[in-house]
Amino acid sequence: MIYKRSSQLFAEAEKVIPGGVNSPVRAFKAVGGTPIFVKSAKGAYLYDEDGNRLIDYINSWGPMVLGHAYEPVVEAVIEKAKLGTSFGMPTELETQIAALAVAMVPNIDKIRFVNSGTEACMSAVRLARGFTKRDKIIKFAGCYHGHSDSFLIQAGSGAMTFGSPNSPGVTAGTAKDTLLATYNDLQNVKTVIGANPNEIAAIIVEPVAGNMGCIPPVAGFLEGLRDLCTANGILLIFDEVMTGFRLAKGGVQELFNITADIVCFGKVIGGGLPVGAFAAREEIMNYLAPLGPVYQAGTLSGNPLAMAAGLAMLESLNNDPAIFQRLAEKTAYLHEGIEKVLKANNVIFTINRIGSMISVHFDESPVVDLKSAGKGDNETFKKFFHGLVKEGVYIAPSAYETWFITDALTYEDLDFTIQAIDKVSKTF
Repeated sequence: MIYKRSSQLFAEAEKVIPGGVNSPVRAFKAVGGTPIFVKSAKGAYLYDEDGNRLIDYINSWGPMVLGHAYEPVVEAVIEKAKLGTSFGMPTELETQIAALAVAMVPNIDKIRFVNSGTEACMSAVRLARGFTKRDKIIKFAGCYHGHSDSFLIQAGSGAMTFGSPNSPGVTAGTAKDTLLATYNDLQNVKTVIGANPNEIAAIIVEPVAGNMGCIPPVAGFLEGLRDLCTANGILLIFDEVMTGFRLAKGGVQELFNITADIVCFGKVIGGGLPVGAFAAREEIMNYLAPLGPVYQAGTLSGNPLAMAAGLAMLESLNNDPAIFQRLAEKTAYLHEGIEKVLKANNVIFTINRIGSMISVHFDESPVVDLKSAGKGDNETFKKFFHGLVKEGVYIAPSAYETWFITDALTYEDLDFTIQAIDKVSKTF
């Protein structure tokens, strides 16, 4: 494939945008090479500035459950834009999408819309601290909850130590209130809680991790977190920015029948437009201003374009009960095909999958947390990534990201992808 135009655009972007990108993973630092600049997308396909077509497995990092430029969403945005793009005042549309979201998701009474998943998680933690009147939170190494200061923390010297900032600009004072635990390790969480009695406001977790590859919870992990939180007066926050409205109509809470205290949303809930939300039972949500003392605000929160897109998307999902089964079946088909060709080509690998999320790791050990995810052969992944791009298949340009399946993918697309992986894996 030719990437002359993309290379030119990247060189121009580097002059006026830090690193040439507005989100670091887009820079291809993990895989090398020049980022691909997209011109348009439709259904399951991306079309770049050089005229190449790519089968898309990142789908804007998750929201394109029904494919790019999904007609009901596009039409809703166009019609709403004709009436004005932002008011900074209430609209009926906000209530309509809120009512639908509350009806679709178990265990929530009220929801507040914001502008990104980062903002949703940041606000959820603030609300949890205000509600419990405690300062510390537990997060898990490898789980990503956006770039708010509280979340950019790396592990200290042991399970009971405070984390330390892993980005300049995050203060040690902020870091001391964030405790690190190991994903899928319930005993480790118990140890951290025991070392900080009556100090922890919330545990925030990706109930299915998507930022160290796709890593589902092991049996009993989420149930154990729920029990620990209940026993210790801690709020359990599910970051369902990736999984909400993707793995099931009601997200992971529905999928595993586990109750979270606060749930964060993004991605799908905006139909591809910038949006996030956090939701909880009435008792907790009423702690937010203007009803309660915890302040949170935003001029563009509930933006009519994002609300129109989100409502069209949620209505489509709500009216199609078979959608999540179809997505899971397509993902299982892809899994089986990849497994077959990698085995045939004597490639060492592990595949993780749940619902419409999947990831390929070039290591034979089970991938259950950040440490095990880090054992993968990154040099092989680089060859895998660039080989697939050359064949017309686009996956995340990082070994530590999940793939997202869209209903717009046909079985012909999946077969093409499996054949491409077969061809590429013969070169390892």
